[in-house]
Amino acid sequence: MHNVAANPGTTWLIIGGWLSVLAALLHIACIFGGPDWYRFFGAGEGMARAAARGDLRPTLITLAIAAILLVWAAYAFSGAGSLPRLPLLRTGLVVIAAIYLLRGLIFVPLHLWRPQHSDSFAIWSSLIVLAYGAVYAAGTFKAWDHLAS
Repeated sequence: MHNVAANPGTTWLIIGGWLSVLAALLHIACIFGGPDWYRFFGAGEGMARAAARGDLRPTLITLAIAAILLVWAAYAFSGAGSLPRLPLLRTGLVVIAAIYLLRGLIFVPLHLWRPQHSDSFAIWSSLIVLAYGAVYAAGTFKAWDHLAS
């Protein structure tokens, strides 16, 4: 592992990692919370109804999303020097930041195209993932030189 103290992106990447862990835990909580949780967290009525029927699809989709978020957290922690270096670390962090940022920014054209789909959840979730992306981007940018070794 590289020198954590010398890495100026450490704090940002650790925060980003914990934000991704939090998002993963909220996804897992939806599985246990059931249909009402799926609705509250914006998964859509189809997912909520499928969960109410006991269909395995919402659980599998939600677990897959949680797993991806945990991998993203591992990349942030690796970039911060808290975990061993993961493959394609720089590329991974750039892609993760880009996905979070695009997910947050996609709200604007979607709102202009279909304003009827803009509810408070869409607004808040977009702002939240935009903040996640900004944290990952800042950490990656600040740690860039340390991520090369």
